[in-house]
Amino acid sequence: MAGAPPPNKTATRRDPLPVFCFFVQIPKLTKDNDHMFFKSVSGLRYETEIVPVRAGGVNDTTFNLVGATKWSPLVLKQGFTNASKLLEWRQGWIDGTEMTRVDGSIIQLDTAMKPMAQWDFVRGWPSKWEMGEFDASKNELAIESLEIAHDGLKFKSLG
Repeated sequence: MAGAPPPNKTATRRDPLPVFCFFVQIPKLTKDNDHMFFKSVSGLRYETEIVPVRAGGVNDTTFNLVGATKWSPLVLKQGFTNASKLLEWRQGWIDGTEMTRVDGSIIQLDTAMKPMAQWDFVRGWPSKWEMGEFDASKNELAIESLEIAHDGLKFKSLG
């Protein structure tokens, strides 16, 4: 067909997203719903338990029923500063002065820094804070980790 433009194959192309382009939003820890940047975020996973059930008289199989869904804690890592909002949040839970559960989001970006995917966690609370190892023989940044226990993740495609 002379004169017909070639089909635009890139319009429906879905390239894998890079792991280094992301930010976190936790309104409790930032002003005006600002972004927080981290070295890494892990724990974006969940699983549903399998409950095996044997039925009387059925000896050749076990029936697998759906059990409870378990949510893994999120682990956020960043360079430590002496004004750590993560440590302040955790300390509020230790002291009992600020024990509010919060919602937040992890937003994955494409290489043009456009939001493409989002995971929202609900009713999160800081269950563990950890400081990386101090070692005088290394030339590295101090890294803090915060583990957030939560009551679920919801995925949204933004692209």
